[in-house]
Amino acid sequence: MNVASLTVIVLLLWTNMAVRTGQSTLISFHHRPLGDAAVPLHFQKAKPCTMPNPCNVTGYKDWYKTGSYCIKYFMAHLNFTEAEMQCRSAAPGGHLVSVHDCKANVDLLCVVMKYNAKNPRIWLGGFELFQTGKLMWTDGSPWNYEDWVPGEPSQRWTNAEDCVEMNWSQIGRWNDHSCYTQKSYVCSFKNTV
Repeated sequence: MNVASLTVIVLLLWTNMAVRTGQSTLISFHHRPLGDAAVPLHFQKAKPCTMPNPCNVTGYKDWYKTGSYCIKYFMAHLNFTEAEMQCRSAAPGGHLVSVHDCKANVDLLCVVMKYNAKNPRIWLGGFELFQTGKLMWTDGSPWNYEDWVPGEPSQRWTNAEDCVEMNWSQIGRWNDHSCYTQKSYVCSFKNTV
């Protein structure tokens, strides 16, 4: 088989997805329809997002304030449970981040892209409760907002993909995924100042 034939086969197996935030294309991904791998194809210039303000809690100035929470990106790759435990150790009342509106989702994405635009997949604090189809946040806050990749969550009522990640095949959108997978994460705590 020659290189041209192989290239055509590869192109037929991959689906090109343009990922957009607002009016600007931020990054383009190719992803296999039958797999979970998402490989950044190329970056395009986009309007820069506005970083949220620093957290105003003493000792947490390297965290960012979004709504009534302070958040921080952690690059270490941990499974969902390990990431949640690290968040509980990182700050009083800390948990994996919960997202309650579009602005918080955009702020979160902005922080993630600032620190790791080449590999932006992260754990959110969402999970499915015991194969019930009911989604919850690890911090106990209400599930009142979601931004799924079309067709997701695809594994409700099973134990295959019980945890929620962001930036799988579309930047800023969510996916259900195996809780055992290791990836970066964002912690948050309620800002009472």
